Amino acid sequence: MPTIYLVRHCSATGQEPDAALTEAGERQALELRDFFQDVPVTRIISSDYRRAVASITPVATASELPIETEPNLRERTLSLEPRDDWFELLRHSFEDNSFALPGAESGQDATTRILNVVGRADGTTILVTHGNLLALLLQHVDNRFDFETWRNLSNPDVYRLEIVDNFWSVERVWPVPTCG
Repeated sequence: MPTIYLVRHCSATGQEPDAALTEAGERQALELRDFFQDVPVTRIISSDYRRAVASITPVATASELPIETEPNLRERTLSLEPRDDWFELLRHSFEDNSFALPGAESGQDATTRILNVVGRADGTTILVTHGNLLALLLQHVDNRFDFETWRNLSNPDVYRLEIVDNFWSVERVWPVPTCG
């Protein structure tokens, strides 16, 4: 019965696979380290994009765990070409999970890809991914998660996914509530 922490990467300089974290993103990665300090993490699996790995490196160092990189946690490819209408296309893709532009990936295909990784999680696992892919997984678990969920994700963001007897429940656990 795994517990899976789904982490969206910290603030980055861009969307390219080699985009680094911003200065704020570097601070956020340390906040993630502090957030996970009392969580008995047994495994870390991350998108192989630089911003995802950099987001979880302080946690891995503090936990003395290796980071397993996994291409199936990469961001979804909505279009092979830059598009002015990408925002509306993304909205539509949440309403019709079979929608895909030529050569790109449907929401259904991307969800299947991340579910493949979720199915291999064991113990207390952290999966580090990207906003669109994370939102699609959340929608798969609970259809109340939708395009607006994606719009309201933060960098970073953390959800806890519990799987007990094939019953899946998900809860947002970031940002950490503050007193006062």
